[in-house]
Amino acid sequence: MSDKADIALIGLAVMGQNLILNMNDHGFTVCAFNRTTDKVDAFLANEAKGTNVIGAQSLEGMVRTLKKPRRVMMLVKAGKAVDEFIDKLVPLLEKGDIIIDGGNSEYQDTARRVEQCAKKGLLFVGSGVSGGEDGARHGPSLMPGGNPAAWPAIKPIFQSIAARANGEPCCDWVGEGGAGHFVKMVHNGIEYGDMQLICEAYHLMKSALGMGNDEMSQVFETWNKGELDSFLIDITKDILKFKDSDGKYLVEKIRDSAGQKGTGKWTAIAALDYGIPVTLIGESVFSRCLSSLIDERAEASKVLPGPSNT
Repeated sequence: MSDKADIALIGLAVMGQNLILNMNDHGFTVCAFNRTTDKVDAFLANEAKGTNVIGAQSLEGMVRTLKKPRRVMMLVKAGKAVDEFIDKLVPLLEKGDIIIDGGNSEYQDTARRVEQCAKKGLLFVGSGVSGGEDGARHGPSLMPGGNPAAWPAIKPIFQSIAARANGEPCCDWVGEGGAGHFVKMVHNGIEYGDMQLICEAYHLMKSALGMGNDEMSQVFETWNKGELDSFLIDITKDILKFKDSDGKYLVEKIRDSAGQKGTGKWTAIAALDYGIPVTLIGESVFSRCLSSLIDERAEASKVLPGPSNT
């Protein structure tokens, strides 16, 4: 099974699985690998059954399946896991081989990895992947950056699987160093702002105007037919009117605490470093921090009940 695969992908969570199936649909042979190898067997027996996807039980075996220059893409948790996999891959690869990080890594980490891999003759790429699980399966937006020598070897795959707008792939080389992950970071930061605006619109409609869920859903549906047309407005319209099995609106049952993976915070930090005012994104991050302080907010409400209805 040597020299059969066009690319290998490490990390078989849903995003990884869907990217593999997307690549397969576009005629590329993919070798799947996961740290817990039983997940490889399960993927081949279920989601990838009947496809040309192949699996590997070790990194050594994975590398042996690859055509040269070898292309290895990782979709693993940002931080330590990325560096650990790089350390394991370096001894197995040769000069000119390519390592791609498709996770949400900090752009400074990506810039460091580009330099470290270059010293060992390897080409490192940090690529933003946008569109969620559905996008990964049917067409994501891809933002590759890093060592430019890698682009000719990954361009056919990336531009084939990417979403298309006006006939053009939603993917192009965005720059050297950590540029790919910087663009994805800012992209996510903008989404933080979009979601905060949606939350504040919901709050005003519900608490100030006394609108019901169906009525609010209709407003978002109208907005989605104009210049505010977007994925986030569209799903908000659906979420607001969705009812649980008991007939009550599900959104009213959801705990009012928002988590975050870090990209919005990193955008705000970068903006401070570069002296660029992105106040909406900064306030959106602070709102998420505040929402997570459930116990503190409960105590504060006993002392500061807020304005009475007028």
